[in-house]
Amino acid sequence: MALFDVIILGGGPAGYVCAIRCAQLGMQVAVIEREGLGGTCVLWGCIPAKSLLESAGLAIKVGKAAEHGITLDGITLDFGPAMKRSRGISAQNSKGVEFLFKKYKVQWLRGEGMLDKGKKVTVTLADGKKETHEARKAVVIATGSRVKGLPQAGLELDRNVVLSSDEVLIIEKAPKTMVVVGAGAVGCEFADVFNAFGSQVTMVEVASTILPIEDADSSAELTKAFKKRKIEILTGARITKTTVTKTGATLVVESGGKTHTLEVEKVLVAAGRAPNVEKIGLETVGIAKSARGFVKITEKFETNVPGYYAIGDVAGNQMLAHKGSREGHVLADLLGGEHPHLVNYGNIPSCTYCHPEVASIGLTEQQCKDQKLDYKIGKFPFSANGRARTSGETDGFVKIIRDAKYGEILGAHIVGAHATELIHELVVARENEFTVEEIDLAVHAHPTLSEAIGEAVLDSMGKMLHA
Repeated sequence: MALFDVIILGGGPAGYVCAIRCAQLGMQVAVIEREGLGGTCVLWGCIPAKSLLESAGLAIKVGKAAEHGITLDGITLDFGPAMKRSRGISAQNSKGVEFLFKKYKVQWLRGEGMLDKGKKVTVTLADGKKETHEARKAVVIATGSRVKGLPQAGLELDRNVVLSSDEVLIIEKAPKTMVVVGAGAVGCEFADVFNAFGSQVTMVEVASTILPIEDADSSAELTKAFKKRKIEILTGARITKTTVTKTGATLVVESGGKTHTLEVEKVLVAAGRAPNVEKIGLETVGIAKSARGFVKITEKFETNVPGYYAIGDVAGNQMLAHKGSREGHVLADLLGGEHPHLVNYGNIPSCTYCHPEVASIGLTEQQCKDQKLDYKIGKFPFSANGRARTSGETDGFVKIIRDAKYGEILGAHIVGAHATELIHELVVARENEFTVEEIDLAVHAHPTLSEAIGEAVLDSMGKMLHA
């Protein structure tokens, strides 16, 4: 048995960040991870998916090369090399985390961990051997989440025809036809990728809009952009019958008062994720779960059992890598005797990396109405932005929702090129309670996409200049 200050179960964005920060603060740390370091984000989520989206974006731009006086003959689209590139980038990022572990002397225990009482964890190594380790300060549960099928709709994952977001990252070629079930961030991103590589894509979403957690204007703008690219969208949809064979699937879908029969090669199920809470010893230790099945925690990530903490997807709230990383950092500071600001879950940016991108912070307009807030809207289209015109990426807008009396940012929503980068000016503004007047004091360089933020702020004050 080895004795550590902190033992972390899981090496994803929450777990590995917590480990590195604990080590920086002088603690002895062990991380138990059976797969490569980096977790779902690095290996099966954020990183490989964004690599494929970069390839998709290039394919879209190549289609417009003639506008720039560039003639390209004999263009072919091959998903295989793009997929292999994405896998290489994932492996590189995972190796980067491994390097940081060595740099900060974090011990990686390769295997599966089982919690035990007394801040102990038993590790089953790859060769089947077991060893038990103890933590002086804390055991941190950071086991993340996993993809799930839709058995109630006849869509059990078979990794051949019915795929999850894991399997689509390793298929060799883009199918001729695909149904994407679920139009949240993951569904929209993969619909974008496969459409760009020539697949005929149909999206099926039970909610009334795609990206249902985003502002209604953002959802409508992305719907318009996707339809221009011939992506079929069925919202308010219900799958009434499913037939899956070895070579394809047939789905009968009711939407908008009509019945659609969809015959496709592949079905991607992108309808949410489930926390990894099974077979890790929660019951042995007596750790409680929430009504939704996540590990139940306090604002300081404490479970109901002293000495045991939980962070990342397994602990609920937003299931986002950057949320988990911030939790890991803050928890490490708490364990190290620091006095950090606790995580502000109301100011976690939401990002969807399709084309055009969608990003947001804070409240939607509907949420402001539901809360009966007195607010004003400022909005500026990228079609009126000089930099967007030069790049030919004029879809979308910046929308600012401000408090009518004091001018504080209640919410901000961006659809357009590089929206996921632009949003952070408004994340900083909102976290520091800046008013729209204070944002207006900042001079935005010309020509830049960021000018659209300045113009939306001006519009919220009734002073927009360029539209």
